[in-house]
Amino acid sequence: MTNRCISEIVQEQDPLMLPPDASVALACEKMCERHLGAVLVADRENHLLGIFTGRDAVRMLGQGCDAKHTPLAAVMTSHPATIAPDAHAIDALRLMSDGGFRHLPVVVNGRVKAIVARSDFEGLELDRFEEEKSLWEHIA
Repeated sequence: MTNRCISEIVQEQDPLMLPPDASVALACEKMCERHLGAVLVADRENHLLGIFTGRDAVRMLGQGCDAKHTPLAAVMTSHPATIAPDAHAIDALRLMSDGGFRHLPVVVNGRVKAIVARSDFEGLELDRFEEEKSLWEHIA
């Protein structure tokens, strides 16, 4: 299939979520354990507060921050772009391309349901997106 719903891509997913006061060191440890590139920062009711990615970790370490003593709230991307579970793969690919990021939280009524990454998409979905992108570049 070339344009699955996001809910199909992330079904049965258990997203990595941590509170905003968790340390960057803990986030990196959990990301490493689960082979993930991002952690969602959420409150106790799973309301999305932000996202912390491997890129954020590199940036904050490059600035000399102490991972053990830096809370996620200090270095996360607040109010990240999100997508609904009933959206389609092409919609997520457009959002990620336009925003220059590789991870997109899946949210319903402000609450985290999952996260989709660029690597979650299949060849035909990526091919369709690249064709669309190329077409727009030729038109513009």
